[in-house]
Amino acid sequence: MNEDLLQYIWKYKKFDISNLRTTTQEEIILKKTGIHNTDNSGPDFFNSQMIIQNQKWAGNVEVHIKSSDWYAHHHELDHAYDNVILHVVWEDDVEVFRKDNTIIPTLQLKDYVSKKLLIRYQEFFNSDKQKWIPCEQNLPSVSQFILSNWQERLYIERLEQKSKLIGQLLKGSANDWEAVLFKLLAKNFGLKANGDAFLSLAEALDFSIIRKCSHDLDKLEALFFGLTGLLDNDIASGYSKKLQEEYVFLKNKFLLNQTGVLPVQFFRLRPYNFPTIRLAQLASLYNGHTNLFDKVIGINTIDGFYDLFEVEVSDFWRSHYTFKKESIVTKKRITKPFVELLLINTIIPIRFMVAREIGKNAEEEALQLISQIPKEKNSVIDRFSASNIKIENAMHSQAMLQLKNSYCDQKSCLQCAVGNYLLNQDQNMR
Repeated sequence: MNEDLLQYIWKYKKFDISNLRTTTQEEIILKKTGIHNTDNSGPDFFNSQMIIQNQKWAGNVEVHIKSSDWYAHHHELDHAYDNVILHVVWEDDVEVFRKDNTIIPTLQLKDYVSKKLLIRYQEFFNSDKQKWIPCEQNLPSVSQFILSNWQERLYIERLEQKSKLIGQLLKGSANDWEAVLFKLLAKNFGLKANGDAFLSLAEALDFSIIRKCSHDLDKLEALFFGLTGLLDNDIASGYSKKLQEEYVFLKNKFLLNQTGVLPVQFFRLRPYNFPTIRLAQLASLYNGHTNLFDKVIGINTIDGFYDLFEVEVSDFWRSHYTFKKESIVTKKRITKPFVELLLINTIIPIRFMVAREIGKNAEEEALQLISQIPKEKNSVIDRFSASNIKIENAMHSQAMLQLKNSYCDQKSCLQCAVGNYLLNQDQNMR
């Protein structure tokens, strides 16, 4: 038994409420279980309502495995628990008193919970550890209606998480949305391997410098390659030496500091994802577009974003992947799959935040745009697809990644709509 399960049982009334009594045999008529407090402090449920022995009560409810946990958690010293009207426990092993020395009424839940519910719960949490997710065998039986609604909620939850970084970047950028877009684009141009390094580069540059240099591609490349240390080595080409000289000039002019910029990585990356190529593409993007933020907010179709990010690298990078070695000439355009990653991880989260700020229906707009993007391809999506889960677009794939990372891997089945559905399959649990 654990407190998560007890809170679930209380919250959703998964017990026989027809003849409830306290441990001192006082009748309980339950009206409202209360509002679940998901913070780490204070009683578990606020604003609960009930009648105890013909006396109406409104207040808070605290849930514990044993009533002695009240003292183990030092609630007797915390004023936040002064308004607890009922102590809900699995096992009552000690009396708990208020400050006026009256006993807090206690409900011992094990006397009212069906064994069927406990058995089904154990099927999740005591299942074979080799299972990919706890409900792997039962997942195909979940109705499509439940899954579709849960996927939308999961995707919005994922957007909320992505929005936290945007909020932090806004604070550090004096609420300059154009600067925030640059920082987030830089991070996601770096992908997983170089995301943090590219973000540190963007944070080392005041965006006013990008505005001043955007008309000159050589200046942008000198800034990006110089700050990341890629111009520090002895590189022989005329192009490289020109960038080195340009960077020295810009560094002195704008008082640039490389101290906090993380080193970039080439290891285990395909050449097309080398940091040199991604930085060259980012430079070309900002050279080709002024007021990029306004364009990002104004476009509403996937094709429009494909066109926006239709940029090519400069001549040198068409024949190089690094500064030293020449390669076969290719244009090295930003591909459609990469644009889709930028939409998922940068554009839609920023638009979501902006829509909320101006009072628009942020969720509807985000769902409409993400649903136009093809689904992602990875092992997690493949496993869910094998269980007959509907995954047709990026909203579905993002939702399932959120489900796997935040619920399945954490065994948070009681907070999951799928887990709740499966736990409630027996209609005669009570």
